[in-house]
Amino acid sequence: MKAVVLAAGEGTRLEPLTAVRPKPMLPVANKPLLEHVVEAAADAGIDEVVLVVGYKRERIQNYFGDGDDWDVDIEYVVQEKQLGTGHAVLQAEDAVGDEFVVLNGDLIMDGESISRLVERYEATGETVMSVIRSDQPSAYGVVQLDGNTVTNVVEKPPQYTDPSNLVNAGAYAFDRSIFDVIRRTDSDGERAITDTLAELAEEERVLAVRFQGRWLDVSHLWDLLSVNARVLDRVGKVVTESTSIHETALVAGNTVVDQDTYVRPNASVLPGVAIGPNVEVGANAVLSNAVVLADATIEAGAVVTDCIVSENATIGANTTIAGGDADVVVNGEYYEDVRLGGVVGDNASLGGGANLAPGTVVGNGADVKTGASVSGRIDPGAVVRRG
Repeated sequence: MKAVVLAAGEGTRLEPLTAVRPKPMLPVANKPLLEHVVEAAADAGIDEVVLVVGYKRERIQNYFGDGDDWDVDIEYVVQEKQLGTGHAVLQAEDAVGDEFVVLNGDLIMDGESISRLVERYEATGETVMSVIRSDQPSAYGVVQLDGNTVTNVVEKPPQYTDPSNLVNAGAYAFDRSIFDVIRRTDSDGERAITDTLAELAEEERVLAVRFQGRWLDVSHLWDLLSVNARVLDRVGKVVTESTSIHETALVAGNTVVDQDTYVRPNASVLPGVAIGPNVEVGANAVLSNAVVLADATIEAGAVVTDCIVSENATIGANTTIAGGDADVVVNGEYYEDVRLGGVVGDNASLGGGANLAPGTVVGNGADVKTGASVSGRIDPGAVVRRG
């Protein structure tokens, strides 16, 4: 059966990174989130993938092409307006056969888990959804079960009403009847697949398969750092041949360093760091728990901790991003004690000796001048001077 992978979303909670790229193209261990999903599908024996694309879809299509590099056949369908996950599934109606799997394009899971989903469907012929235990069920679609039968799905309930610690793991097996159920599901403009599943559970049996392996979700900027670190724990140390690392520099384990990158004398790349292609890490610079995208520059003596440095950004000499816990506001929601040293957007620049307080988000193209200390959110294109 084919896999329909939902990759049309923008991911506004991950701005400024998603202002120029779709959420599924955010890098984890130097691979887009979506690539991890495609690889998992291939590991499960699926060789035909339908990518539902929308927001900045050319970034996805240019990267994946026809899928030959992953030994799968990829075709694309377009969700012109992002009107929910159910609406996204509808776009694939003409691209699938009688049976198919649906996967979220921004959730990293193991191929073995997808195989278990397919096996349960093939054994029963009934709709199957994946579930997994979560310490924060309110952040997801909470699933109530009677044995292995789904009795209800509640999307992001208030914490004090959590009916279960099992959540929707973002993988499903359907037959074509699901399209009619999606169309008749009540909606207020957006069609969520969880609403359809809740309605379906009232009409007929929906089975649950419990995922027990790797399941990693990137919803916020700090999630990108923690998920990157967890994937690197599996990957170990990977340094491409065209990388130049000075003999006095340190590149620790659980790091990946991409091609044409320079790590200068006495620089330290510590665990949990992923460095993209064509990056400059200056002498005596220290990087720890960081994601550094292509063409960025980390100048001499800079300290970059718990930080995302986006494409073509510059971290000036002796700049300090000390890292640590912070309180962060995202789309009007307040999050306490999240581990986020900072985010430096695409083409942004921090002058020499600048200092970022924990939780600072510097917008794309912003210019923080030499010696300035900043905190909070810096607007895209803003110029910040010392004093």
